[in-house]
Amino acid sequence: MPDTDRLYDGYPPAPRRRQPAPPPAGVRPGVVLLLLALAAGVGAVGVWAGGRFLRLGSSDAPLTNPDARPRAAVANGPLDAEEVEANSLFDALRPSVVNVDTVLQSRDRYDDRLLEQQTGTGSGFFWDADGRIVTNFHVVQEALRRPNMGIRVVLADRTAHPARLVGAAPNYDLAVVQIDPPGDLRPVPVATSADLKVGQKVYAIGNPFGLSLTLTAGIISNLDRAIESPTGSPIPGAVQHTAQINPGNSGGPLLNKFGQLVGVNTSISTPNGGNVGIGFAIPSDTVNRVVTEVIRTGRVQRADLGVRLYDHKRLRRAGYEQGVMVAAVQPGGPADKADLRGLRQDPETGRGTPGDLILAVGDEEVNSPEEFQRAVSKLKPGQAVVVRYLRDETEREAKLVVQGV
Repeated sequence: MPDTDRLYDGYPPAPRRRQPAPPPAGVRPGVVLLLLALAAGVGAVGVWAGGRFLRLGSSDAPLTNPDARPRAAVANGPLDAEEVEANSLFDALRPSVVNVDTVLQSRDRYDDRLLEQQTGTGSGFFWDADGRIVTNFHVVQEALRRPNMGIRVVLADRTAHPARLVGAAPNYDLAVVQIDPPGDLRPVPVATSADLKVGQKVYAIGNPFGLSLTLTAGIISNLDRAIESPTGSPIPGAVQHTAQINPGNSGGPLLNKFGQLVGVNTSISTPNGGNVGIGFAIPSDTVNRVVTEVIRTGRVQRADLGVRLYDHKRLRRAGYEQGVMVAAVQPGGPADKADLRGLRQDPETGRGTPGDLILAVGDEEVNSPEEFQRAVSKLKPGQAVVVRYLRDETEREAKLVVQGV
């Protein structure tokens, strides 16, 4: 039986700090420091003395040569198959990738010219021949919050164009902007992401740190990761890869070796602010669905069942080996209407009653918050879905009508 009481326990106390080992007997700290300083000083003198000796030894050689000529250079030689693949992909896709900048706009006090000061930058790519461009929501978010802010798109030929917001999906960190088409545009072709494999080669094109049209390569490290959107809600099914991306790559395409979109680069995992080979992209199947809805209506609703899940690590520590537990239900939400229950505590005895343990959403079993979110993300607002759950050791079913948020 699971230990219900442990659902209400706090986390274990932090481990005690270990004290540093004392110096060896008979050695005083001051002596140790003096010896270290003396050793460092001897090393520095040796380096200096060595440099002085070399300068003295070469004093007879001439420092300049008026007859010096450039060295003979040879051609680099042909590219191998992988290099040809990368170069061809870059040449074909570079017109499709753009800079997406946020700019602070003002009028010149003397001649009323429109002045723009760049405040942020990211990447994007052409979605269709009408000039619509896909990027991350967090790239253009500042322009939606502040007055006198605009969005500027810079093409591969370095021409700049004002852009209008078509719509945004903050829960998926996606946005669509549009420019007046300057000519023939090359939308990025789209591939499915459901059949991606770990180890598959991928390429990223973007504008890291404002360095336009930068190509990097890597492999898919893992699939079905959950990453956080700007609203704090999880984006399930993210692609983890090793193609280097940095600030400014956000919103740029992740491509397979055929130059087809398999994801939109959105974030990195880093301990120090730099790239350490752990990048994440929103999968192309999600992008295709969300962007299409944004173009149709200007926004997209995220499917929601009106539940907040209990902390999964504590759930497993309490002995629950399957499912995800409902911590609370939204009043009037789908779960509340279907009589699902969250974790409760008797105010008189302090004894806790576990929340319902969700085992499956529709045909998909769920044994982690990531699996739950992935199953819910495939639903549509207004759709009915059967949720299978455990209460008082009895398996039950409830039909919920999905809401949109």
